[in-house]
Amino acid sequence: MSDHTSVTSERRDEPRAHASQFDLLRERRFAPFFTTQFFGALNDNVFKIGFSSLVTYQTARFSGVDAKTAAFLISAIFIVPFVLFSATSGQIADKYDKARLTRFVKTFEIALTLVGAAGFVTHSATLLYLCTFMLGMHSTLFGPVKYAYLPQHLSDHELVGGNGLVEMGTFVAILIGTIVGGAAAGLPGGGESVLAFCCVGIALAGRVVASFVPATPSMQPDLKINWNPISETWRNLSLARQNRTVFLSLLGISWLWFVGATFLASFFNFAKDVLSASPDVVTVLLATFSIGIGLGSMLCERLSRRRVEIGLVPLGSIGISAFAIDLYFASHALPDPGHLLSVGEFLAGARHWRILADLFLLAMFGGFYSVPLYALIQSRCAPTHRARIIAANNILNALFMIVSALMAMALTRAGVGIPGIFLVTALLNVAVAAYIYLLVPEFLLRFVAWVLVHTFYRIRLVHPERLPEEGAAVLVCNHVSYVDALVLAAASPRPIRFVMDHRIFSTRFASWAFRHAKAIPIAPRHENPALLARAYDACEAALADGELVCIFPEGKLTKTGDINTFHHGVTEILSRTNAPVIPMALRGLWGSVFSRHEDARWPRPVKRGVMSRLTLAVGEPIPSPVATPERLQAAVAELRGARK
Repeated sequence: MSDHTSVTSERRDEPRAHASQFDLLRERRFAPFFTTQFFGALNDNVFKIGFSSLVTYQTARFSGVDAKTAAFLISAIFIVPFVLFSATSGQIADKYDKARLTRFVKTFEIALTLVGAAGFVTHSATLLYLCTFMLGMHSTLFGPVKYAYLPQHLSDHELVGGNGLVEMGTFVAILIGTIVGGAAAGLPGGGESVLAFCCVGIALAGRVVASFVPATPSMQPDLKINWNPISETWRNLSLARQNRTVFLSLLGISWLWFVGATFLASFFNFAKDVLSASPDVVTVLLATFSIGIGLGSMLCERLSRRRVEIGLVPLGSIGISAFAIDLYFASHALPDPGHLLSVGEFLAGARHWRILADLFLLAMFGGFYSVPLYALIQSRCAPTHRARIIAANNILNALFMIVSALMAMALTRAGVGIPGIFLVTALLNVAVAAYIYLLVPEFLLRFVAWVLVHTFYRIRLVHPERLPEEGAAVLVCNHVSYVDALVLAAASPRPIRFVMDHRIFSTRFASWAFRHAKAIPIAPRHENPALLARAYDACEAALADGELVCIFPEGKLTKTGDINTFHHGVTEILSRTNAPVIPMALRGLWGSVFSRHEDARWPRPVKRGVMSRLTLAVGEPIPSPVATPERLQAAVAELRGARK
């Protein structure tokens, strides 16, 4: 237990500052692990792409194989172990040192690739399907280790960057594996032997690098493992459901795997039957897809300001659907060249570049979608249960991917072409995204806030580290515009409970959002004393639960840009809590289109418009017993300065 404590305290209390997430690649706490998982993803894809290419374009050499459904079947077989063994692997990852488990898994990989090598050399579809299943088992064992390892070695501010690097590394591995697997399968005569050599060699390299992964002590060494996969699977899913946001994030990630599996498994038939292209063009399609999701994953750290920004998730889902639908239209009525196009001939066609652009952008938005969700799950899970939550995620991923393969095979047998499968997937993505965001509006509200501060404003944060990462606090701020709450929500790494006027709270079109954002309506005593009392009680309960509560003590928007007198209602809230008070000040919103400046009305020109510069300054915490309205107003005024 002492080892665990030391690792956790090192991660939380002494976070390393980095100018770039790439600095992690020079540190032992990250680099060996990153390289190990890179080799694992590389080997999976060299094998699967090589196998899929051989059975699609050289079907006659493998008896009993259906070329049209083989790629979907390979995908389904690979993910069956995730359903069968994820629950057990999650327990193992919570119970044992993750560095030791990593080395064991990489040793196991060497043994199973020898089976695959034999299958390639003897053209045995049975052995190759068996190796596909065993590679899936290898990934099942490593999955919980992979995502539970990162929070033990990275600070909270490094999680998004670390996850982005892992996602980027995974898809670079897919890219390289696609090129190597496809090129080796296309070699005349000896391609199978080259594939066999590559798979075994990569497994050996991964095992060597795994020796340098630093010790990562067990989070629950006294855990008693339940070897019954059915009951443990149900228990893990029940554990994940305890936190609604986390569970729906798991479903969101699993849905992305549904979408990704559908596209990736379709590429061979898409190239052959729709594009009339050679196997080398499949490599171009997969490379484009991989580069897109890798770039999207890497951009997440910059777009999210190095924190868990779930506002990027709706942006990602919108992009996925938009470009998947356009891919459907771009794939229609392509001329038949009468032969399989080479890479050069394919790239010479202007219409083909639209297809590549759709694939690239679809994948890039997929990166925006997945990285924040992984980081959210890691940050909000209890450390003692983190690996089992990841195992629950793997179970759900596997189920969704199996359904994806079954759907694709059913649609194919019903006569639906690959472009039609893409369109069905895009429309389903719209429905699933809408369902999740209606259940957890936090995603949608953060998206609106993120769009606001990246479209209308350029926001500069002054001392954002003073916003507490955990625990209760009362936030007080000047009230300049109708979007003050959205700006603060976008700047805060945590959800905020805003206290707002009951008339605004009851606005017809905005009340749904305010209710789901858990805003607290308040009214003056002379208007509705009962509602005022309920507001005070709600603030007290929220602070007792460790939440952030934000008050605009002026009680109304400024009409002049100056700070109005702070009302004494804040005193009642502070009298019920020991939580610190964080003064904050907004500068630069006065005169914007959302303020009450005389020139800030449509269609008249505004003093400050699109991409205005604004500042949010955060002050030192003030103990609640001494936080009088006068002192708070003076603190906010000092933070704001002369700029309105």
